[in-house]
Amino acid sequence: MTTRFDDWMGRALEVAAGADPADVPVGAVVYGPDGTELAAAANDREATGDPTGHAEILALRAAARVHGDGWRLSGCTLVVTLEPCTMCAGALVLARVETVVFGAWEPKTGAVGSLWDVVRDRRLNHRPEVHAGVREEECAALLRAFFRA
Repeated sequence: MTTRFDDWMGRALEVAAGADPADVPVGAVVYGPDGTELAAAANDREATGDPTGHAEILALRAAARVHGDGWRLSGCTLVVTLEPCTMCAGALVLARVETVVFGAWEPKTGAVGSLWDVVRDRRLNHRPEVHAGVREEECAALLRAFFRA
């Protein structure tokens, strides 16, 4: 699985690198149960003025349109370059994403283990499998370069 997750994170890094220069370069990709890419998106919050324009939300929305199970993304994997925030963690839990793979940790707003741990809350009816720190340094370097500029 590690090689697959590394490869998939490479795709998420490509998507992040293509983000609008005004937006924080975060990329998200949703893969179907068979490993097929269903959707990919970068942050577009600044470009669109939409507070929900996080890469994860955009990718989840697009994947739901093509997955064929309504809003449910059962069996799917979300790969994202940065640890999801509470909004995105809540959305992926509600969408029934099976696996979450992320790169860089987000100690200020992370909700998959850093500041909060929404995805492992036993009170919720779904808890995805989590793989953290995949290609962490590459993901973090992209963010550091953005904030330095």
